[in-house]
Amino acid sequence: MAAFLAGLVSFLSPCVLPLVPGYVSLVSGAGVEELKSQNAQLLRKVMINSIGFILGFSVVFITLGAISTEVGQLLARYKSALAQVAGVVIIVFGLHLTGVFKIKALYTDARLHSLKGGSTPVGAFLIGFAFAFGWTPCVGPILGVILTFAAAQDSVGKGIFLLALYSLGLAVPFLLTSFGIERFLRFYSRFRSHMHALEVVSGALLIALGVLLVIGRFTLISNYLSFLNRFAL
Repeated sequence: MAAFLAGLVSFLSPCVLPLVPGYVSLVSGAGVEELKSQNAQLLRKVMINSIGFILGFSVVFITLGAISTEVGQLLARYKSALAQVAGVVIIVFGLHLTGVFKIKALYTDARLHSLKGGSTPVGAFLIGFAFAFGWTPCVGPILGVILTFAAAQDSVGKGIFLLALYSLGLAVPFLLTSFGIERFLRFYSRFRSHMHALEVVSGALLIALGVLLVIGRFTLISNYLSFLNRFAL
């Protein structure tokens, strides 16, 4: 569930959310005004191409999860030291999100705007593939935490599952936007004033996670979640 929520937070980030209508338009080959028409044939095309787009970025993120787990297993003997390093990196990402300081590299624009062919499912897949690589610097703070979790898993399958949930967190709101662009625009006009607050809260959570990793008390979270599961049962 945490990985899914991380994907949702990435979708709501200031460098992804404002451009979502543009991506829907790009993968569908239709303008925003045309998408508002709710034409049945166009909606069918939007659905198919949006799925292609989602599969494109999911392939990249899931592959990163598998690689992270594999590397984590190879470096298992250095797990304690690596956890501390990861904790420091996550704290830095958290400070970036809260605005204490800004890391310019995380604003790198590598979105491959010139990529064409989005009006077909294959073209939409390629755009999704490029989306994952181009926006990785931007969603890096959140994605980095999920990859850290993946690296700590004892099997590649678990790492893949984590990143599949992260991708799903990005995919669900994107798909909903594809079917209701007008509703999305109304939502965005109300939500954008809260974007900074979301960043600050996300940054504070990352700092807390990073501190737990550095002091070797990260298991407190898993113990707490286990307690909640027993309580729910």
